[in-house]
Amino acid sequence: MPQVLEFKLPDLGEGLTEAQIVRWLVEVGDVVAIDQPVVEVETAKALVEVPCPYGGVVTARFGEEGTELPVGDPLLTVAVGTVEPSGPETSAGAGSGAGSGAAVAGSEPSGSGNVLVGYGTGAPPVRRRRVRPEGLSAPTAPAAAPTASAAAPPATALPAEAAVSARVADDVRGPVPVVSPLVRKLARQHDLDLRQLAGSGPDGLILRADVESAIRSVASAPVAAPAVTPGSRPAVTAGPAARSAGERIPLRGVRGAVADKLARSRREIPDATCWVDADATELMAARAAMNGAGGPGAGPKVSVLALLARICTAALARYPELNSTVDMEAREIVRLPEVHLGFAAQTERGLVVPVVRDAQTRNAESIGAEIARLTEAARTGTLKPAELTGGTFTLNNYGVFGVDGSTPIINHPEAAMLGVGRIVPRPWVHEGELAVRRVVQLSLTFDHRVCDGGAAGGFLRYVADCVEQPAVLLRTL
Repeated sequence: MPQVLEFKLPDLGEGLTEAQIVRWLVEVGDVVAIDQPVVEVETAKALVEVPCPYGGVVTARFGEEGTELPVGDPLLTVAVGTVEPSGPETSAGAGSGAGSGAAVAGSEPSGSGNVLVGYGTGAPPVRRRRVRPEGLSAPTAPAAAPTASAAAPPATALPAEAAVSARVADDVRGPVPVVSPLVRKLARQHDLDLRQLAGSGPDGLILRADVESAIRSVASAPVAAPAVTPGSRPAVTAGPAARSAGERIPLRGVRGAVADKLARSRREIPDATCWVDADATELMAARAAMNGAGGPGAGPKVSVLALLARICTAALARYPELNSTVDMEAREIVRLPEVHLGFAAQTERGLVVPVVRDAQTRNAESIGAEIARLTEAARTGTLKPAELTGGTFTLNNYGVFGVDGSTPIINHPEAAMLGVGRIVPRPWVHEGELAVRRVVQLSLTFDHRVCDGGAAGGFLRYVADCVEQPAVLLRTL
């Protein structure tokens, strides 16, 4: 007899406690291989494809798309054994058929050699669990054990006819021209049928702007008043939902994680901010010289953000107080030997902070290449949780939004963040003469527990000096 194993949502790393189902990659009755991705979930940090460590036939799925599951809750069950194809008649009347046209012969369960965090396939098999769909009565089985020919299929399996009908219905309706799972999620949150929308993208692709436009149209549509018969009283709805007509957006996923972290930062860290204007004309000239030195086809260009990141690593070597964290339980400041440099990136999923590991060992070109790779992964939603955590210092270039200054909120549990405004032509006194120079505002928010204003001011002044005279950085290397 085949063995039905329950695959639970594993710990996806970095202390995440829950995930939201974005898209199922398998159906009940599908045959899956060991380590085959079976579901795409969204954590508070990234979109992740979860592989199943068992090979066999899917007998049940737990949770619809859009459902949030805690770590450790069942994801699906798999009938483990040798898969033998069979027709609807065979699966309906013999063995332990797992759904539409598949049967599993008994054998020892096999698992993946991979071990997910908090879940290993070498552990003893979990107990078998059955879930009965609503509306189905329990079978009246005799007290004696059923024979192989009379055994009923698992209660979690869909009838073959229902599965086939569902697939035929999908084929008739046709595929929805949507690529981004974020667009699907937004439509689900507002109960929109994507099949009713006309996409404005290439080949009719439905974009986020199309969904947002449809949401606005629904919100602005007039609502018909309920009919009131003579002698009757209109129904009165009480409660918070009736008193508040505004749109409610759940604080979950990336937005929820950002909210929690920012609130904790404000609550726990006594921060202070200092800022300075700097003449970035020479820095921009040095960047142009670096990018033009190799000629056409010399490789990726060095970005301003990469140069600022390299300046930050040099400044942190001189002022290590700002590359630290505070352990309040031990009442200790922990200075960190490596610089894992985070940088703020705005995406469709919200604000994320990818991390360049060991930035202190990289030059500007290497940092720039890693920033480009992580930025592209952030835009496509393929960042791994490990690429979004573990930062020791954050660089925030809000100048891309056309603003000059800001007071950054520290990315808890780090000790400081450097903010960079836009670089714009401004009147500036240069060598005793009034001239038009390219000026940028730099602001540093720091944890006042790790250092006083002298260290913070020294760090910011060193960064500004390197921006104004890049040769300063060369002299200190």
